[in-house]
Amino acid sequence: MKTPADLIDKDALIASLVERIEGLMAQNAALAARVAELEAKLGLPPKTPDNSSLPPSKGQKPSLPTIPARKAKPHPGAHRLLHPNPTRHHDVLALACQACGADVSGAEQSPCETYDRVEIPKIEPDVTRVSLHGGTCPCCAKRFKAEAPVGLEPGSPFGANIRAFVIYLRAVQGIPLARLRDALLDLFGLAISEGALVNMLSAGAAPFKAAVSLIKERLLAGTAIASDETGVRVGRANWWLWVFHHGDSAVFVADAHRSKAVAEAFLGDHRPDFWTSDRLSAQAGWAMKEHQVCLAHLIRDVQYAIEAGDTVLGPRLKDLLERACAIGRRRATLKDSTLKAYEADLERCLDRIMALDPIHTAGIKLGRMIPKVRAQLFVFVQNRDLEATNNGSERALRP
Repeated sequence: MKTPADLIDKDALIASLVERIEGLMAQNAALAARVAELEAKLGLPPKTPDNSSLPPSKGQKPSLPTIPARKAKPHPGAHRLLHPNPTRHHDVLALACQACGADVSGAEQSPCETYDRVEIPKIEPDVTRVSLHGGTCPCCAKRFKAEAPVGLEPGSPFGANIRAFVIYLRAVQGIPLARLRDALLDLFGLAISEGALVNMLSAGAAPFKAAVSLIKERLLAGTAIASDETGVRVGRANWWLWVFHHGDSAVFVADAHRSKAVAEAFLGDHRPDFWTSDRLSAQAGWAMKEHQVCLAHLIRDVQYAIEAGDTVLGPRLKDLLERACAIGRRRATLKDSTLKAYEADLERCLDRIMALDPIHTAGIKLGRMIPKVRAQLFVFVQNRDLEATNNGSERALRP
C-alpha cells in the first residue's frame, strides 16, 4: 500500500520530468533556429523536390490565383456521350403542339432530342437465408441433415463480391479500417466489424502470395530490373516500401530496413544483366553487366548546384543530361546506328564539360561525383530495354 510520502515522491518525479522535457524542447528550438541562421549565412538554397530527391509530398506548393485565367482560345462546348448500352429506353410522344395547342398524338413523330439520365439504384445487402433441414432416418434411426449448396456453405456470411470490394478499398484506395467500416454501413447499410474486415483481408493473403510468386518469377526471368524505395508507416513504426519492377511486372516489399539486405533477400542467387535505380548505395552492385543511374535524380542534384552558385559545370551538365533524356524519348523512331552516334557524341560533350575547372564549392562537388557514375550515365541510349530515368519505379511507389 502506497503511503502519502510515496505519492509526494511520485508527483515530484513527474514534475521533474516535465521540467526536463520542456527544457529539451526549448533547447531543440534554439538549435533549429541556429541551424537556419547558419544556413542563411552560407547562402545555400533550400532543398526542394525540384533540386533534390525530396519527395513531392514534402515540397511547398506555390499559391495560385483564386480566379482562373481566361482561356485564350475558347473551344466549342462538349457534351457527355450517350451510353452505348442503356439499361432501358423511354420514348416520349408529344400530345399537343407547343405553337397552337392542337392534338398531335396521331401524327407521325421522330426523335428530336435524345439524352441519358444516369442514376445509381438503391444499394442494399442481398441476404440469402439458408436453412439446412434434417430429421431422423426411418431406416437406421440416426440423425441426418441436408448438404449445403455450393457457394452457400456454413462459415463467413460475407460473399465473394463483398470480400473483393473490401480488399480493393483497403489495398488500392488505402481506406483505414474504421473508415471502411463506416463507409460500408453508410453506403450499403452493411454492418461489418473491424475484426471481420481483418479476417477478410487475412483470408485473401494466400491468393495474393501465389500471384506475387508468379510475378516475381516472370520479373527475374528478364534481363533488366529497376528499383526504388520510399518511407511507409507500418503500425507505429517507420518502414520502407521497396519496388522491383520491369515493364508490367512489379513486386513490392515492405521492410524495416533500407539496406542491401532487402535487395539481396529478394534476388537470392539471381543477378540481372542490367539494373536501373538512383545512386543509393543499397541499390548499387546488383547488375551483372551494367547499371543505369536515374538521370532525373541527377538533374535535380545538378539543379541544386546551380542554385547554390555553380555557373561552370552545373548549367552545361544539366543541358547535356536533358538532351540525353530527350534522345531516350525518341528511341522508338531512331535506328541503332543513330543511337550509337548519339551516345558517342554525348560522351564527347561530357569530356569537354569535365575538362572545365569549377570555382564554386557546389561545382567542385559535382566534378568529384560525376566520374564515379560516368559509366552509368548513358547505358540506356543503345539498350532499348532500359530507361533514362527511374520514374517508372517512382510512379509504382506513388500511384
